[in-house]
Amino acid sequence: MIQFLIRFFIKNYESVDQPSVREHYGILSGVLGLICNLLLFFIKLTIGLLMNSIAILSDAFNNFTDMGASLVILVGAKMSNKRADKEHPYGHGRYEYIASLVIAFIILLVGLELFKSAFSKILTPEPVTFKWSLIIILIASIAVKLWMFSYNRYIGKKIDSSVNRATAVDSLNDVVATSAVIFSAVVGNYVDFPIDGIAGVIVSVMIVKTGYDVAKDTVNLLLGTSPSQETVDRITTLILENNHIGGLHDLKVHDYGPGRKIASVHVEISEQMNLIEAHHEIDLLEQKILSEMGIDIVIHVDPVSNSGMSPIL
Repeated sequence: MIQFLIRFFIKNYESVDQPSVREHYGILSGVLGLICNLLLFFIKLTIGLLMNSIAILSDAFNNFTDMGASLVILVGAKMSNKRADKEHPYGHGRYEYIASLVIAFIILLVGLELFKSAFSKILTPEPVTFKWSLIIILIASIAVKLWMFSYNRYIGKKIDSSVNRATAVDSLNDVVATSAVIFSAVVGNYVDFPIDGIAGVIVSVMIVKTGYDVAKDTVNLLLGTSPSQETVDRITTLILENNHIGGLHDLKVHDYGPGRKIASVHVEISEQMNLIEAHHEIDLLEQKILSEMGIDIVIHVDPVSNSGMSPIL
């Protein structure tokens, strides 16, 4: 279904390297998230009130908080697409990482609030009005969250979006949380034990851990990390495919947001090679790396004697 929606609402949907297309992907996922989470919030709020269940009400407000995450996706999609300016010569792509960090804090907040509610229910259990018809509706709500997990994971891979990947993880956590709420409601109807509170504590700890992991990964991106070995190997392969280049060293890759990577490297070329020809070969190589990998690379030439040329990283 998500592929149909993408084809219907996003023009040139295959050109994910274009900032405007990435923005439309982000807007689509954000709007879908707002609609789905708003629907789930009202459904679970109604069920929670009818069953007098703190666990279900907490799950409802968990979805309400997810609406904030969807708003963050919309803001991140718009702001990360802003053109480079005097103050930000490398663009605003890292706004998307900041948006992802906000989602991580939202996940942490929800996890802590659920922990407090669940622990309180262990200490002071409250009777729950059990109704199978309402439980079935809750089970159906899991299918909605599974779809949200699926489309956010798809879009996250499609446009290399940390925000969508974080939202996909959060949706999967919501599936676990709602499943635990349903399980505790069903079992709690037959046993005199605060099982829903215990299940809530376990789920909340899982959610807090996920929020921490997402925050940690995003902070690493904001601080700047070493390029992946796959990226290093691919750049090295493309450079050494050129017969005029005998080696390379000092490869550096800087990440300014999805689709905004800048690199520099030194390559070894024979000192006997014509300067104009060398310049032409380097221009072609820079264009090839930009075209194939989306990395804007600057290649510095080191003239060396033929005997001294060797592939070095």
